[in-house]
Amino acid sequence: MEYSIRECTKDDLPVLREISYQTYDDTFRDKNSSSSMNAYLEQAFDTRKLRKELSNSYSVFYFLYIGEELAGYLKLNDYKVQTDINDPQSLEIERIYIKKKFHGRGFGKLLLKKSIEVAANKSKSYIWLGVWEKNDNALSFYQKNGFYKMGEHSFFMGQEEQTDYLMRKDLTTEA
Repeated sequence: MEYSIRECTKDDLPVLREISYQTYDDTFRDKNSSSSMNAYLEQAFDTRKLRKELSNSYSVFYFLYIGEELAGYLKLNDYKVQTDINDPQSLEIERIYIKKKFHGRGFGKLLLKKSIEVAANKSKSYIWLGVWEKNDNALSFYQKNGFYKMGEHSFFMGQEEQTDYLMRKDLTTEA
C-alpha cells in the first residue's frame, strides 16, 4: 500500500489537534475514568499548547498518509524539550499514534523507522520514549522492535498518577 510521511506545519494545527485527540481517546478512554480522560485531552491537545509545540524548533510532528488518507502521526523531541531524559545524545519519541482502522497493519513501524532515520541524521546514540505500564500492545510493539526498559516515571492523567516505563533503543547497530 502506498504511503507518505510529511512534516507538519503551523497550517496543520486543526488537523493535528483532531487526530491527536481522536487517537489518544481511542487508545485510552476505556482504561481511564471519563473525568481524568476529558481533563487530559483538553490540557494536552489545547490549541494554544499545540501551536507552541509546532513552533518549537526542538520538536517536530509528522503525518503518515496511507494513500490520501491521514492514518497517524509522530512527535519527536530533541534534548532541550524532552519530557524526561534531556540527553543531547538522544531523541525522544513523545507520540506515535495510528487511527484504529489502520491498527495491526505495520504502520506504527513506518513511524518508528522515520524516528530512527531522524535520530541517525542528527547523530543521536539512542531513541527513547515513555509507555504506560498498562498499555500491553505498545509495550509488546516496542520490545519487538528492540526497545528495553531503562526506568520509570510518573505520568498524570488528569489528577490520576500513573506509571510510564521509560524505554530505550540504542542506534549503534542500526544501518
